[in-house]
Amino acid sequence: MRSQAKPQTQAVHDVSCGKALRERALGEAGSPEPVPQVLIAQIAAQIEDHCGHRRLKCRRLAVGWTVAQAVAAAHQFVEDENLAKVGLSERSWKDWEAGGLPSPDYQDLLCRLLATNPVELGFARDYSPAPAQDDSDPLWNGDGLDGTLLQGKTEGAGAGLRTFTEVGATKRRDAVKLAGLAMASPAAAAQILQQAAAEAMEFTRQAEATSLGSGTLDHLDLAVTEFNRAYSLKPPRAVFDAVMDYRRKVDALLKGRHTHRQERELLAFAGWLSELLAWLAHDLGEARTGLAFATDAFVHGQQAGHGQLCAWAMDASASINLYEQRPGKARDAALKGLIEAPATHPLTVRLHAQAARAAAADGDADGFTTAYRAAEDAYRLLPPRSPRRFGMDVLPLADYALTSYPATSYIWLGQAEEARQHAEQALATYEAAPAASRSPSREAIARIDMALAHALLGDPDDAVALGHQALDSGRVVDSVRHRAGDLTSYLTRRYPRQAAVEGLCERLAAADAAARPALPATTGA
Repeated sequence: MRSQAKPQTQAVHDVSCGKALRERALGEAGSPEPVPQVLIAQIAAQIEDHCGHRRLKCRRLAVGWTVAQAVAAAHQFVEDENLAKVGLSERSWKDWEAGGLPSPDYQDLLCRLLATNPVELGFARDYSPAPAQDDSDPLWNGDGLDGTLLQGKTEGAGAGLRTFTEVGATKRRDAVKLAGLAMASPAAAAQILQQAAAEAMEFTRQAEATSLGSGTLDHLDLAVTEFNRAYSLKPPRAVFDAVMDYRRKVDALLKGRHTHRQERELLAFAGWLSELLAWLAHDLGEARTGLAFATDAFVHGQQAGHGQLCAWAMDASASINLYEQRPGKARDAALKGLIEAPATHPLTVRLHAQAARAAAADGDADGFTTAYRAAEDAYRLLPPRSPRRFGMDVLPLADYALTSYPATSYIWLGQAEEARQHAEQALATYEAAPAASRSPSREAIARIDMALAHALLGDPDDAVALGHQALDSGRVVDSVRHRAGDLTSYLTRRYPRQAAVEGLCERLAAADAAARPALPATTGA
């Protein structure tokens, strides 16, 4: 077995070279179908030695997949094996082949899919010495009882090495017992097999041991769904308190005893709750808290192997950074989310639009145009059936991003007429949405964008009227007050000492005063 990946010092060949090596090796082996895993491993080693690719790419080429086929095979494998859903994309796979390190859960998925181990995919190094050869012992000469290669190695010393030695010795004794079945009397053989059956039952019991109640995960799923529905309908301060309470409860559950499947689900629930807390903190004017929860959601999404959750977390991070006037960080968050987002998901449209909005905030008109066109292209590729998130259709989020985000962007780029047109489209889109998908705060921001466009076009009266309509919203959160502040600042500079403008400024000041302090304490158990 190869011990570690070679440094990337040789010239890297085109993929056609690896394909040719595979075809030659298969031909020499008589074109077996299916191709044995041992032959795939040999072909991967040849491609690595000859072509200079990293090991994950070598293994993929040895199997005969394109990147798209590999990603499709991974999603099919997850479905066939009833594993936790993942948001694996071609972009992520290419990033790993270029040297990026997948999360532990993704490493596990890739090893399962390609029937190998992390060392053979270049994710880890094997520092163990070669095992001593002993042709009389099938466990120590590299072959298992069924002729397979013994893969167990230790990577540590001290207690870890002692544990491995004890386990190895136990396996050695059990192997002797099983190997002696053919020579044992029927009664003795039956006793050995009965003992093995009892041990198998114990292994199963340990694997299923958990401190979670039978309905805990279903309850969490329902709670997260209800919290997301309440987000736009109830005051953010009250929702924050309730969601934070559940986030603490999930943290306590993660410290308890559960199966690996349950752990992945709990990690995902923790991430979804933190993603919602990021938005709520943003609504309450606490950017630092919002960014902390967005990061927490991303990390828990990684640990759960849930790429889509990671992408939603970065969507929140991008918005919060934009309102904090950090367009560079907002763009970085959007691009980080795009690595994890499924290519044909409305979230991809939204993240491209986030990147466009960040470019506009930075005064980069060309960057805005490029990213916005990417959002439009992604929108055209969306499937006929829209996905749902906690029971709600997410397609409107893509529609909003293609109308509201460019309206704001054109304001920042000083293109008033384009801003007015997109703001009108955004407002019409919001007002036409089903009641369950309506967002009062987004509607208010669309009105403020329209007001700014009117102000830029020399119409202060309509601008002030639209500003008052925005503040009439049933959900005047921090982002609404922030954008209203942009409007009043511009009106005050361009139309000083106008009574209507002063009245709007006074109303906004009262709304700001009523909103402070906003965020409840988050410390304590």
